[in-house]
Amino acid sequence: MTPHPHSIRFLLLFCALSLFICAPARSADSVKAKDPVALAPGTHKVSTLEADWTDAARRRAVPVKIYYPADLTPKTPAPLIIFSHGLGGTREGYEYLGRHWAEHGYICVHVQHIGSDDAVWRNNPAPMDSMRRAAIDPGNIINRPLDVSFAIDQALRLNGDEKSPLHGLIDAERIGVAGHSFGAYTTLAVAGQVFTLPGGNQKSLGDKRVKAAIAMSSPVPARRGNFAESYGPITVPCFHMTGTKDMSIIGTTLAENRRVPFDHMHLADQYLLTFKDGDHMVFSGVTRRRGDGSHDAAYHALILDSSTAFWDAYLRGDKPSRVWLGGDGFKSDLKDQGTFEIKQGDAGR
Repeated sequence: MTPHPHSIRFLLLFCALSLFICAPARSADSVKAKDPVALAPGTHKVSTLEADWTDAARRRAVPVKIYYPADLTPKTPAPLIIFSHGLGGTREGYEYLGRHWAEHGYICVHVQHIGSDDAVWRNNPAPMDSMRRAAIDPGNIINRPLDVSFAIDQALRLNGDEKSPLHGLIDAERIGVAGHSFGAYTTLAVAGQVFTLPGGNQKSLGDKRVKAAIAMSSPVPARRGNFAESYGPITVPCFHMTGTKDMSIIGTTLAENRRVPFDHMHLADQYLLTFKDGDHMVFSGVTRRRGDGSHDAAYHALILDSSTAFWDAYLRGDKPSRVWLGGDGFKSDLKDQGTFEIKQGDAGR
């Protein structure tokens, strides 16, 4: 369905994105926190496949790269995670996340968003100007969340296709979405962020099939609106990640404003990890072209450990992982490398 033009204009204003590219959760007293084992390689051998999907309804290409456990059988279907890259990225990016999560039993689909991928800057004489235009392009703002929902559709279609290597391997009731920067906007939009349109009408691009979300370096809209109305309706657990030096490479989001979504979401459990001296690119997993990458290896290990525990807790319902994440386990591993805040959702109080 083509978005109404008023919706597009408002989303453009609301999401003029600033991009580059508490009480602990309750658990039964008898449940023991897990050991932090996620840092070790998982038990699954990982296979990959690439596909160039087309959303016929939008006449839009949606390239993907899929990481999946090669030893899964239909008797042990796995949760599905859709990952959204940042501005200027591709489906090849953030491999350290997709491969690690697949090693731990997840099927991870990395989506490439045409219009805000590497074509924006590659071989471009003015790459930064091109990326700024892409960040506020209403087509990108609307199409990115729709790409994710389409990727879920396609993955579930393959799940039912006897000729597909993913046949019978996906647990359709356990779906998560994650992303970095522009991908964090995409993540929260799919998780249920609400936009108030002129006249008071509200619009959401949320997908109710999503059960949990991880948003890294969430951008804050340049136009300050009612954040409670925007983020407050989100009903799925979210893990927010940022750093004390997480300034926008393109745009105006300040590091201290990255926590805005966390502060205004209350219906489900929320987590906020803030790395000390962590900048915008610490989450990318790429070789540094700028900035201080001296903390990257340590922070990547903590990202992998905590994110895997989050997925285990909220997509698999694993109580020891939830206790470890929501208690002293992860905080003990984090030490003085950052801060970790937790809010129990209203529904669980």
